[in-house]
Amino acid sequence: MPTEPAAPAGGLATLGPAAVALRETLDTVFSGWGVAGGADKMSFPPLLSTDDLAKFDYWTNFPHLGLVATGARPERAEDLSKGPHEEIGTDLLAPARFALPSATCYAVYLHLAGSRLETPARITAVGTCFRREDYYDGLRRLMGFSMREIVCVGDRESVLEHLSSYKDRLSTFAERLDLPLRFEPATDPFFQKDAARTLMQQLFPVKEELIYGDGLAIGSANFHRNFFGERCDIQLADGSPAFTGCFAFGLERWLHALHDRFGDAPDLPDRIRAAADW
Repeated sequence: MPTEPAAPAGGLATLGPAAVALRETLDTVFSGWGVAGGADKMSFPPLLSTDDLAKFDYWTNFPHLGLVATGARPERAEDLSKGPHEEIGTDLLAPARFALPSATCYAVYLHLAGSRLETPARITAVGTCFRREDYYDGLRRLMGFSMREIVCVGDRESVLEHLSSYKDRLSTFAERLDLPLRFEPATDPFFQKDAARTLMQQLFPVKEELIYGDGLAIGSANFHRNFFGERCDIQLADGSPAFTGCFAFGLERWLHALHDRFGDAPDLPDRIRAAADW
């Protein structure tokens, strides 16, 4: 059974048993690295409030990426039941108070909001994330996808060490697996200094993407400085805003890279576990 099924139009993929097993193998490895580094495994709600995302200037800078969730207006529910349902007009829908997250780590910072940290907080979580892109491309670019993150919130040195250690671990893992990967500075337009909207200069002034093949980013190391610490009032012991950083893995993009490199090799899960075992 192929590990990479064709994604239906609209950027929504269905994974078969082999692909699901391979994704679980990858996620077990990545989450295990987080736990070994002192991270707590947590699970967060599948939605974020629109107000919470506004704290991060999300709607100002990424209105085209955001997806919201809502239901029918009570007085129009009967009209909604009648259809047609190819599209549901906004006149039938209540104002949206919740959004589908585009990154797993946002929920981590909101969870720690208002806290004072005596020692760095380390958390790992996987979430289904969503982005309204201008096009979709198989498992390379999806509307809904799985993102495992390993997050560190604390002093600057601890956060930078956190990112450096996982960067080294990924490099060794890829070499053992014979998967050609490389780290490159982010070149997304959001990161350009001359971009009209430059929030990402605050969010990710230091960002390296883990690149496979012709430029597909399957992971990233992100240093946010103290942006989220300030916006969520997360303080260090001395009262200063905490620094944050995360290592992110796009699991479906990893499936694409593995399928492209190794095809349907039945021993691939064992090879992944062996490459990660040190």
